[in-house]
Amino acid sequence: MKKEDVMNILDWKTKQSNVEVPFFPARVLLQDFTGIPAMVDFAAMREAVKTLGGDPKKVHPACPTDLTVDHSLQIDFSKCAIQNAPNPGGGDLQKAGKLSPLKVQPKKLPCRGQTTCRGSCDSGELGRNSGTFSSQIENTPILCPFHLQPVPEPETVLKNQEVEFGRNRERLQFFKWSSRVFKNVAVIPPGTGMAHQVNLEYLSRVVFEEKDLLFPDSVVGTDSHITMVNGLGILGWGVGGIETEAVMLGLPVSLTLPEVVGCELTGSSNPFVTSIDVVLGITKHLRQVGVAGKFVEFFGSGVSQLSIVDRTTIANMCPEYGAILSFFPVDNVTLKHLEHTGFSKAKLESMETYLKAVKLFRNDQNSSGEPEYSQVIQINLNSIVPSVSGPKRPQDRVAVTDMKSDFQACLNEKVGFKGFQIAAEKQRDIVSIHYEGSEYKLSHGSVVIAAVISCTNNCNPSVMLAAGLLAKKAVEAGLHVKPYIRTSLSPGSGMVTHYLSSSGVLPYLSKLGFEIVGYGCSTCVGNTAPLSEAVLNAVKQGDLVTCGILSGNKNFEGRLCDCVRANYLASPPLVVAYAIAGTVNIDFQTEPLGTDPTGKNIYLHDIWPSREEVHRVEEEHVILSMFKALKDKIEMGNKRWNSLEAPDSVLFPWDLKSTYIRCPSFFDKLTKEPVALQAIENAHVLLYLGDSVTTDHISPAGSIARNSAAAKYLTNRGLTPREFNSYGARRGNDAVMTRGTFANIKLFNKFIGKPAPKTIHFPSGQTLDVFEAAELYQKEGIPLIILAGKKYGSGNSRDWAAKGPYLLGVKAVLAESYEKIHKDHLIGIGIAPLQFLPGENADSLGLSGRETFSLTFPEELSPGITLNIQTSTGKVFSVIASFEDDVEITLYKHGGLLNFVARKFS
Repeated sequence: MKKEDVMNILDWKTKQSNVEVPFFPARVLLQDFTGIPAMVDFAAMREAVKTLGGDPKKVHPACPTDLTVDHSLQIDFSKCAIQNAPNPGGGDLQKAGKLSPLKVQPKKLPCRGQTTCRGSCDSGELGRNSGTFSSQIENTPILCPFHLQPVPEPETVLKNQEVEFGRNRERLQFFKWSSRVFKNVAVIPPGTGMAHQVNLEYLSRVVFEEKDLLFPDSVVGTDSHITMVNGLGILGWGVGGIETEAVMLGLPVSLTLPEVVGCELTGSSNPFVTSIDVVLGITKHLRQVGVAGKFVEFFGSGVSQLSIVDRTTIANMCPEYGAILSFFPVDNVTLKHLEHTGFSKAKLESMETYLKAVKLFRNDQNSSGEPEYSQVIQINLNSIVPSVSGPKRPQDRVAVTDMKSDFQACLNEKVGFKGFQIAAEKQRDIVSIHYEGSEYKLSHGSVVIAAVISCTNNCNPSVMLAAGLLAKKAVEAGLHVKPYIRTSLSPGSGMVTHYLSSSGVLPYLSKLGFEIVGYGCSTCVGNTAPLSEAVLNAVKQGDLVTCGILSGNKNFEGRLCDCVRANYLASPPLVVAYAIAGTVNIDFQTEPLGTDPTGKNIYLHDIWPSREEVHRVEEEHVILSMFKALKDKIEMGNKRWNSLEAPDSVLFPWDLKSTYIRCPSFFDKLTKEPVALQAIENAHVLLYLGDSVTTDHISPAGSIARNSAAAKYLTNRGLTPREFNSYGARRGNDAVMTRGTFANIKLFNKFIGKPAPKTIHFPSGQTLDVFEAAELYQKEGIPLIILAGKKYGSGNSRDWAAKGPYLLGVKAVLAESYEKIHKDHLIGIGIAPLQFLPGENADSLGLSGRETFSLTFPEELSPGITLNIQTSTGKVFSVIASFEDDVEITLYKHGGLLNFVARKFS
């Protein structure tokens, strides 16, 4: 960092939002879906450096990097949906005899000879305080409450893990090779937990201590929800794959000196409010205030009432209210939590002394010492009520008391973020289905997916235990969940299983269908078990707006399942409650969840656990030895991972037949020196898009549709649809990912006039898949651009949302405004981000998108320079080249970050 940068930071009042400063994070965190393309790029970079005459051994991450394999889990087995023949390995490995299925029969584990055990650890009995359970509740992972020695994982978990290892063997072998040959890379194997929770429970240092030097912990990574760890007083945020690769290579994050908004929390929440309600309330409030591109720091008397897990839950939703990050400084509550999770006394004393010396410690007894902020807003926790969020966006909060009326309004509203435009005479339609020998009725609002998943909530024992206690009371009252609903419980780590088991609530969750299916992202990234044919047919027959209810942080339309149009985010206990009700079209205050065996109505308030009850169970069962057990599990690995064979060669031995790992083509035309900037001449418009096009619309994610270009590619290589796996699992294959770019069925291209992953190839007039049209344009040597509206590239940070368009032949995007992370990605891959002048757009300029566009770059680019575009109709108009600093211009001139770094190593 230069002296000028330091002076700009000190002069923050006048320089905020106006200058760029470099930031060097202490470490990097990757999850596998976004991490594998980064590691594939590193492997390809070694090839490129060798081709240019350099030493490939020099290509290493300079920054400590942890990669957590947590996104490849799919729900092949669950309580209510066991697939008859799940594909174990993309077909090839098992057919070749290289994969032998593992037997998954749980065995009893003794208490390792401890003579002081005061309770039974037999898998047929339960420990203390677990109550008396029906003998019909089976397959329960039992934990000795005195020694915390668990029996093996539930059979469902083992089966899903077996399939996961088989299906993703190639990817896992590549990860293992990466951990062997690259310095500073550590891989957390599958079956351990999801990235954010492992980051909280194992990877976080809070204060680094290296060579007698103390400095604050900070982290960036390939997921926008890296911010979760900021609840521990760590500075972290997601910057996406391309920028993360730069940090891994020792380059700084170029950060606009942000405004820091102080969010003062006052008051206390009512007994029926969970931390999820608090975060949804804060999310909506901050969205309304407007904190995009800013830092948010929480302070005030209300902060002291929040536990660490409450804080991390609030910090995790930061991307949903638009800030770069949110931050809770370390205080006495933080120190107590760290002691609880295994930090030594000496470490805590050193940490406290250091943080107080550098004025990073929050004194909850002295409010007069609060920092000075760019802006202060206030939120009274008393005003927050139980809520859900949806049906299509996380910021659209709905009070539970208003849920029924809001859903009815959504049915009436025209198609949009809050509307489905169902004709009035169709809104009461009912379709009967036959499932497992019984008849059920589906209607608008029927819940068909209910998932308690790892994102946001499972770091928080209070809400997970609340869900378990609610399930216990529901089962005891004779309530149940309809069997056609795809229920699942996918914790963030094995620690959740520990405390759910030891508290005695896990059998009740299982009884309602919420059986643990594995550890990692599943439903939230579209990896849910397929809905039954009966449900699918009913939805199509009645054109029903069915619902998914999940305890995650993303609910964009079509994300969970193509045929589920309404998705709501909710706290875990509310997920269970709506699953029992079977519909979101219910008023919990006046309508019962169901009836007990005597016919008595059971209402939500009858089974809702009190805050005191939840707190008592949490205090007793979430204990220190659980955190130690998690750390031991991470450090020891697991049998499948430890026995996995992988090469240790300097260069990765690419398998040309592999459909998972392929050397990408980014470096195919790399030269020693960058060539002069080339004009964009007579470019056609590949897509004409509107406002708020998200990275979900652009980047491949979820399942691979059978009629897609990616499916055709895989079919031509001998794979069947059952062997396709998901886009996320195939992010190491650029051929699959390019074909999946803009393949989202909800993509609205104005050329087509309806949602579809299609566009027009104008030279021929054909309507084609986006990839097929782009392929024709490239064969004809025609460059491409994209026309878009406001907030192009919003949503999760995804490098393939830039890499995919680049490989399709897109040279520039012309939009009214951009999500910053995505704009940075476009520059980082070599696509020019162009912006209409204020007040102008394609409509106001009379552009149809059917013209061709030409643009010439000057020899000397400068940040924010105005350029002229000429169309084939003779129209000339000005646009802004949206480069913010000289670093971005340098990267663009090199053809992107990867080319720049490869040349540096050569």
